[in-house]
Amino acid sequence: MNIFRVNHLLFLMLLFFLNACKTTNQTIAQSKSSKPNIILFFVDDLGWSDLGFRNSIFETPNINELAKSGINFNQAYIASPTCSPSRATLLTGQHPARLKMVRHIPAGKNFGFDPFDRTDIEFHKLPTDPAQFPSRNWLPLENVSYAEALADLGYYNLFFGKWHLGSEKYHPVKQGFHKQIGTSNFGHPKSYYPPYFKQDTIYPEKNEVFLTDKLTNDAVDFIKNYDKKSPFMLTFSYYSVHTPHQGRKDWVKHYKEKGLEDRYANYAAMVSTTDESVGKVLKAIKEKGIEKETIIIFLSDQGGFFENLPLRGGKMTETLFEGGARVPFFVNWPGVTKPNSLNNSVVQSTDLFPTLIEIAGGNVSKFKNLDGVSLVSTIKKNDNLERGNPIFGYRAYEDLYVSVRDGDWKLLAYRSGKLELFNIAKDASEKEEISKNHPEKVKQMVAKLVQWENEMGVSEYSGIK
Repeated sequence: MNIFRVNHLLFLMLLFFLNACKTTNQTIAQSKSSKPNIILFFVDDLGWSDLGFRNSIFETPNINELAKSGINFNQAYIASPTCSPSRATLLTGQHPARLKMVRHIPAGKNFGFDPFDRTDIEFHKLPTDPAQFPSRNWLPLENVSYAEALADLGYYNLFFGKWHLGSEKYHPVKQGFHKQIGTSNFGHPKSYYPPYFKQDTIYPEKNEVFLTDKLTNDAVDFIKNYDKKSPFMLTFSYYSVHTPHQGRKDWVKHYKEKGLEDRYANYAAMVSTTDESVGKVLKAIKEKGIEKETIIIFLSDQGGFFENLPLRGGKMTETLFEGGARVPFFVNWPGVTKPNSLNNSVVQSTDLFPTLIEIAGGNVSKFKNLDGVSLVSTIKKNDNLERGNPIFGYRAYEDLYVSVRDGDWKLLAYRSGKLELFNIAKDASEKEEISKNHPEKVKQMVAKLVQWENEMGVSEYSGIK
């Protein structure tokens, strides 16, 4: 064999080796990308219109950019716009009515809680609730959480911040999360400056560090130091912008100089500090070099405390109207979503659980009694989601207790038997009640509501006469 043939053979062997390495690296990359990291930002009480790109009062450049970077679901709803039910549904994919958690978990000795929000009483009733619906005081451990499901699929799960689904026996580490940071029994802090909680051993801090910043610093440290081979899911469940409305001092000063009065300046300051937090976490992902393999999801747990114009309603009043139930919801999936994708599909927080399972490569059909649908196909194609069935909002506080959103139509039902109908496509502000003009539509939607109440096991509390 002459030297030419030897060199040619060596060249072919080297070429084969390089192609093999390339194929192996592609396989590893494909395998890794099939299980992307996931970061879920879940903000408390952030209204649909409380962001800079919808309301110029607020300065939120990082969240604005996140909304533009992927798909913005313009009509996203919380199944029960209230702290505890919204979290229970997000975690399990089951509707609050099915879970029998239709109010926030209360506190105080009148409801049987100790000073640190612990109780052994499983249900409570609210004196002002016309239906006297008994609502749970914790999320039972037998419910499968997305953390448990993702752990089975190889994910490391970390939980930051607000839980509000029960005391220590029911905390995130009991529901499939590998670690929790900054989690308390309480629905909100007593102060956003330390000591943050009545039980000051929960998240001790001696320096004057704003709570949102404290959580953010720990989240950034986790990202910087994460060295496991498995993908991670980081759930950042903010206490902000829930009361007490106490903004970080520099931002409060800034908004007061812009002319906002005290309570609005404090609220706007909390929104901007949350925006800073989002920006710092996203920067940490980029500096780690994993931004192309990390999905970012942003969602709020219910409508805002103040006005949510142009929408009607909010956290405190008319909560099942658009201003209370419609929330910001964005997804950035690198290599999948395209920038500036606006989607008007009607989606709900019940959809997050099946979506996360499909993203992680799991089989959604193995989970029973899910009340949502996976959004993966809609996220990939940015097409219109055909649900087939309405979405339902449900609460047990006052007369107004249920909403039915079916296509463009929305029915509101009251315990007293009152019914209201709106066409959201034409009237997102819900100014024109049109039930008398469309009696057949009302009849059709009431029939679907009755069927759904029977399926959820809540028909005995129905207001439908």
